Amino acid sequence: MTDPIADMLTRIRNALIAGIGSVEMPASKMKVELAKILKDEGYISDYKSFERRKFKFIKIDIGKTEDGAFIISEIKRASKPGRRIYVKRHDIPRVKGGLGVTILSTSKGVMTGLNARKIGIGGELLATVW
Repeated sequence: MTDPIADMLTRIRNALIAGIGSVEMPASKMKVELAKILKDEGYISDYKSFERRKFKFIKIDIGKTEDGAFIISEIKRASKPGRRIYVKRHDIPRVKGGLGVTILSTSKGVMTGLNARKIGIGGELLATVW
């Protein structure tokens, strides 16, 4: 697997299409940071890291609204291994007029585009969620 972040986002997208409320995948520090941001922003209800046969996994429970619809409408990978996308602090895109979230990898760690704008730093554009 050449792009574990794309794999994570694809697994979440596939779970949304299938109507499954949770998904498991191999864990990494970056995936746990992405899950933490998605939880803080309210897109997933919870995530849990666990170990099975000496391998680390992460289980993500996708958030739902009161009427049972999934909160995530779309989740996309922006920067890819073959084409990295870096943005300056003034060029951080707003997703759906501020309704969505941009996730960046910066020198200060993985954070949302809003937090990166507040701090005044840019970075690699990882994903967009709405």
